[in-house]
Amino acid sequence: MSLGSLSQDLGILCYRKMAVDYFLHDKIWFEKYKYDDAERRFYEQMNGPVGAPSRQQSSSTTSSGPAGDQNELLSRISHLEVENQNLRSVVADLQMAIFKLESRLNALEKSSTSHQPSAVPPTQKVEPFSVPSKKVELPAKKAEPAAAEEDEDDDIDLFGSDDEEEDQEAAKVREERLRQYAEKKAKKPGLIAKSSILLDVKPWDDETDMAKMEECVRSIHMDGLVWGASKLVPVGYGIKKLQIQCVVEDEKVGTDILEEEITKFEDYVQSVDIAAFNKI
Repeated sequence: MSLGSLSQDLGILCYRKMAVDYFLHDKIWFEKYKYDDAERRFYEQMNGPVGAPSRQQSSSTTSSGPAGDQNELLSRISHLEVENQNLRSVVADLQMAIFKLESRLNALEKSSTSHQPSAVPPTQKVEPFSVPSKKVELPAKKAEPAAAEEDEDDDIDLFGSDDEEEDQEAAKVREERLRQYAEKKAKKPGLIAKSSILLDVKPWDDETDMAKMEECVRSIHMDGLVWGASKLVPVGYGIKKLQIQCVVEDEKVGTDILEEEITKFEDYVQSVDIAAFNKI
């Protein structure tokens, strides 16, 4: 024997041993039919002769396959026939309901047609333009009484002819009252728009006389200008600026005019700036 055949035989033996070990450990019931037969015989003995016919019948049904199929077909056919009868009865009920509905609809249609107005007989002539002519004539007939009523209203004078001309004395009194009201309204002072302005007046240098500069600024007098509080605010390098407040009437005094008047004092004033501007 060659070495190759020996190795092949060993491989087959190992495979068979592995298969045997697998089937030993695996729980497979190879002889189940024997236990089934023993269980069937036990129950046949327990049931006695009564179970024999059933067993014979079952064995006959199992042995005769076509006969069992035929019985099953017959049972299914009978079941279908019963269902068919039920469906026919349902269809008959539906047909009866539809018939009743149709009869009710016909009755309703007849009643609706009976209540409708009768049509114009063919012998009667209908003139298409007769109705518009009547509609045009009716307003014309009604217009005449309306015009007559308006004339009558014009003729009636509810207040009398003596009241048409106004009394001269009442007219004079009314005119006098209107004149007094106009004068009173003209004298009543209206709302005057005012503004509060905070000005920064800057000198040329630290040697400028700030008291004299403030005196010059306050010497400006205008209608609608009122000077307020003032103070010196340090700027830097010993220089101070004059911060002065004033109230002006917007219609009489403008900021441009006020700046021009202050800058006229060239010996003391270098520039003028508006620090704050608020409406009053």
